[in-house]
Amino acid sequence: MAMTVHVDIVSAEREIFSGLAEMIFAPAILGEVGIAPGHTPLLTRLGPGEVRLNLGENKHEAFYVSGGMLEVQPSVVTILSDTAQRAEDLDEAAALKAKEDAERLLSEGNAKMDYAAALSELAEAAAQLQTIQRLRRRMGR
Repeated sequence: MAMTVHVDIVSAEREIFSGLAEMIFAPAILGEVGIAPGHTPLLTRLGPGEVRLNLGENKHEAFYVSGGMLEVQPSVVTILSDTAQRAEDLDEAAALKAKEDAERLLSEGNAKMDYAAALSELAEAAAQLQTIQRLRRRMGR
């Protein structure tokens, strides 16, 4: 049996996942990180994107996080995010609309617009769409 580590993925509303994984991939703020059992302790910020879990026996789970924190301890990996959901639950039409709305706001350049918020919304929508596309490729659709 392969080595595993306990993983908890928690959003502001609820626990999304709790279980064992052989490998974790997460969108750290400076690039994707891979966490294997026995990884050195780590605390880092996450950007919006996909968290992938290799559960072993050719089983995988994918999640979308809006950002947050990743904490690695010897026996547990914890991912805390304001928004987290299973990749298959993402709404592609809503993500496309959010991306278009953010792009429109940025192109208009209204003085009353919150530029940072519009950029953040654009990044989140793009990350959701990328997560959906990756899931489709893995499922062969």
